[in-house]
Amino acid sequence: MRDIAEVIGRGLKVPVISLSPEEAPAHFGWLAAFAGRDLPASSALTQERLGWRPTGPGLIADLEQMRYHETETNVASAAPARATR
Repeated sequence: MRDIAEVIGRGLKVPVISLSPEEAPAHFGWLAAFAGRDLPASSALTQERLGWRPTGPGLIADLEQMRYHETETNVASAAPARATR
């Protein structure tokens, strides 16, 4: 969680703070139940069952390559969505 927060913080040019387990619920709300857990994940079953092989960058490398401020500018200048009838 720390690595992800640090990469996003650098990209957005905002400070990142560390919270104790006791402070986390007040900050994260319901998400705190998941934020403090070690929940390792693997794509091994998906790869085996579907024959899928990941080809892109890992999560941290992908987050480091994002152009955070370019995305913000594009979203801010985009025309408002219009509903279709």
